[in-house]
Amino acid sequence: VQLVESGGGLVQAGGSLRLSCAASGSTFSINAMGWYRQAPGKQRELVAVVTSSGGSTNYADSVKGRFTISRDNAKNTMFLQMNSLKPEDTAVYYCNAVGYSDIGDLLLDAWGQGTLVTVSS
Repeated sequence: VQLVESGGGLVQAGGSLRLSCAASGSTFSINAMGWYRQAPGKQRELVAVVTSSGGSTNYADSVKGRFTISRDNAKNTMFLQMNSLKPEDTAVYYCNAVGYSDIGDLLLDAWGQGTLVTVSS
């Protein structure tokens, strides 16, 4: 599976951005997808995840109520709508896809190259 992110850029605090992650290859093996971010000097952290059906989502406390994760399975694309952006949201955002066997073994753990989001104050 190959993942390509897009949509990052520079935005003022309070503004919005929409990130996209296009998946290609053996997309049938994907069980869940997510967005992670890594700010300068910090560890990579989970932002949001969504199941393959799109029926279940989970968010980091820091983005709840401001970010929305979604999937368009017909287009093999995942999105992250980011509203009310804050300077502390500045980071490189990475797309991730995971897949598991019937007994829970991790079979797929793919990452995109990342897209930079910069929020100015």
